[in-house]
Amino acid sequence: MNYLAHLALSHDNSDVMLGNFIGDFVKGSNYSRYSPSVRQGILLHRKIDAFTDAHPVVRASCELLKDTYGRYAGIIVDMFYDHFLALNWDTYHKSMPLSRFVSKTHRVLMFNYFRLPNEVKSMLPFLIKSRRLENYANLAGLARALNIMARHTSLPNNTGEAIRCLNENYILFGDHFGEFFPQVTAMVDEELKGVGEK
Repeated sequence: MNYLAHLALSHDNSDVMLGNFIGDFVKGSNYSRYSPSVRQGILLHRKIDAFTDAHPVVRASCELLKDTYGRYAGIIVDMFYDHFLALNWDTYHKSMPLSRFVSKTHRVLMFNYFRLPNEVKSMLPFLIKSRRLENYANLAGLARALNIMARHTSLPNNTGEAIRCLNENYILFGDHFGEFFPQVTAMVDEELKGVGEK
């Protein structure tokens, strides 16, 4: 799962949201430096990733991208799934509209700016200014996000091919997401039983 999905799966709890957002940037046992509720979000991030990577529907999505992206196919699928989540936000996250949720996320991250890992601090202003999380809903926004990742990570710069594959298999990727997301949501709901909004 990519940023938007991790945030959406945080039960609107600010500390869990923070931990879930920074999960990729907190390695090994470094999560123990954070408060218990942020720590819970970091560990939840890891559980979501493990659940996602092992899921047969996600693997089927990855197969559609293997020729172009090889071992990076899962990253592209995560981005595609964020697109379908943003596009169908009202179906999966009824508590608030996407634009309001994204604004809330920005406030949470800025309020906790000095607790963020350095890599997150450096990219956060650009993520906020572009409203990248909200713009996953359109293909132009998705393409911009893929290009940014290709520039700043080891992800191959094959954005055009990724968008072509998405367009050619749009219904199939959407069906995969529609089958998978309720299952990962159920797993998270079980993990976060008793954790309310904050």
